[in-house]
Amino acid sequence: MCGQLTDCGMTEIVIAMTPVVQISLDLTNIPEALETAEMALRAGVDWLEAGTPLIIAEGMHGVRALRQRFPDTPIVADLKTMDGGYLEAELMAEAGATHVVVMARAHEETIKCVVQAGRDFNVKVMGDNLGCPDMVAGAKRLEALGCDYVVHHIGYDERRGIGGAGKPMPSPLDQLSEVVEAVGVPVQAVGGLSIEQAIRTPEYGAPLVVLGAPLTIDPDAFKTAGGDVESSLRLICEKVHAY
Repeated sequence: MCGQLTDCGMTEIVIAMTPVVQISLDLTNIPEALETAEMALRAGVDWLEAGTPLIIAEGMHGVRALRQRFPDTPIVADLKTMDGGYLEAELMAEAGATHVVVMARAHEETIKCVVQAGRDFNVKVMGDNLGCPDMVAGAKRLEALGCDYVVHHIGYDERRGIGGAGKPMPSPLDQLSEVVEAVGVPVQAVGGLSIEQAIRTPEYGAPLVVLGAPLTIDPDAFKTAGGDVESSLRLICEKVHAY
């Protein structure tokens, strides 16, 4: 467990509305996740995310390995919690996560349980509006139930299924301004953003910039993308931190 969770939380209060770069480690094994995380931190990334594929493949072990290697770095556990909220948040807090993710489409009681666990174990709660019929209403619901952040999220399958056949691919940028205006907590835009789009999300008032598939992770194989990823990440971090 992170021995400086309180310190992490105190730092977070200071930087919450300042642009933060988070990398989503959507990988399926611990060694590659650690290698990618080390590269990302060298490039200037602020937060690490134990992506859903990593949590499915490695569970608490993946989060614990990240915490042991990076004792002072905020770690988001992308649980996408739908039920059993208190226990899931507690387990990830014990493993060293500083943030957990609960879904807006979960039952109200589940969201409340995750929020309570967040208070009990000094973990911040990120509410994800993926799949909400009304994305703005979903974001407002998450804030009203006590989430510390809103993740405005267009999903992997949704983008690939709706896009194509002459239809425009949905993007979190489509309603990002509306979501930001509707809530008072920091917002993160997730889902198929290009490098240029990710860098611009702070312009919309969404200061938490997340990088992942297909930007730094191969979207089909869920492994680190080819090319000079570190140089690309460094450029992104420099531009985002300049806001």
